Amino acid sequence: MTTFADVLRVTEFRALWVSGLISRLGDQLARVALAVLAYELTRSATITTLTYALTFIPNLIGGPLLGHLADRFPRRRLMIACDLARALLVGLMAVPAIPFPVLCVMLFFTTLIDAPERAARIATTPDVLDEERYQTGVNLLGLTQQVTVLVGLGFGGLIATALPTRVALLANAVSFLVAALIVAVGTKDRPAASTGKVVAPGELLAGVRIVLGDARLRTLLAMAMLALFYIAPEGLAVPYNDQLGGDGPQLALLLCAIPAGSVVGMYLVNKLRVGVDALAPLAVASCVPLIVCALQPGVVASVVIWFVVGALASYQVLANGEYVRIAPTERRGQVIGVAQSALVASQGLGVLFSGPLADAFGPAAAIGVYGVAGTVIAVPFALAWRRARMGNVGP
Repeated sequence: MTTFADVLRVTEFRALWVSGLISRLGDQLARVALAVLAYELTRSATITTLTYALTFIPNLIGGPLLGHLADRFPRRRLMIACDLARALLVGLMAVPAIPFPVLCVMLFFTTLIDAPERAARIATTPDVLDEERYQTGVNLLGLTQQVTVLVGLGFGGLIATALPTRVALLANAVSFLVAALIVAVGTKDRPAASTGKVVAPGELLAGVRIVLGDARLRTLLAMAMLALFYIAPEGLAVPYNDQLGGDGPQLALLLCAIPAGSVVGMYLVNKLRVGVDALAPLAVASCVPLIVCALQPGVVASVVIWFVVGALASYQVLANGEYVRIAPTERRGQVIGVAQSALVASQGLGVLFSGPLADAFGPAAAIGVYGVAGTVIAVPFALAWRRARMGNVGP
């Protein structure tokens, strides 16, 4: 049985893993700090969630329009270039004289550049791992990403109340520089997967056509986008904690609950060798616990509830591995870009719409509504996945 240690012995995979860990950790620190700053300045759940959503929504256009760069250019060089560009932008955001609205604009473009970098990173994984190690490597990447979210959100919730927001932004800029250096030193320079540098306008959406034309890819993406519903607690954590009468440390616990649950869930998925048969049941169950939040169960109970949600959401690592495996090699970057864009943008929209709902009915009620909606919508997606697997429908 392949273990995490086995995949980490592969030098190139180790470089991808470490560089991704460092840059994502910096992202989380900056993301929470900006959200807390927005709430302190406005006391508005709408403005807070809008600020948080700015770290997700640019992927709506970034993946389909920029994901093809991971196929048209050498992926190693693209990762390095994107990390350096983001380091520059975030470094400028750390300048004290930059006003908050300008920070939001710069945050938008920083997130936009994330799309081709992430597509290149994910598309490189099957090139550095053989078939036997591939799924274990995907599981490790997914688990590690949740660990970085957990650590980043936990520390972000604490340092945002004790240190200036610019400190988190500066740490994020440094993380991008370190990530670029690790990729440069630890990975090989491979030729582009697709020849030619000029892309016709119609070809920019080729990845979208491939996904929509393949029932398996289409359904896997739909189930992954259920994150739209269980991301709501993350975006509403600040006002929800305020509604329950929580303090700073309790906010940190709430922010850590879902990613902590995901870490445990993904570890169990790998340890127990859970296969794609469990993907649909886990997806359906992932939003159910959120319904209890409408009853305002208290901080401790909410932490437990959100932890369970994160554990059930570990189905995402199964969906991710299967999606990348099915994607055609020559269009892998584009197809991954479409998925990343749809997933991250759906999370951003989920957070964005939860703000007005929370302002109107309260954060607890808003989270409960999201739980009901996610559960209901997950059922037809699960049935569609079963049909797609049985029919093995291709493009």
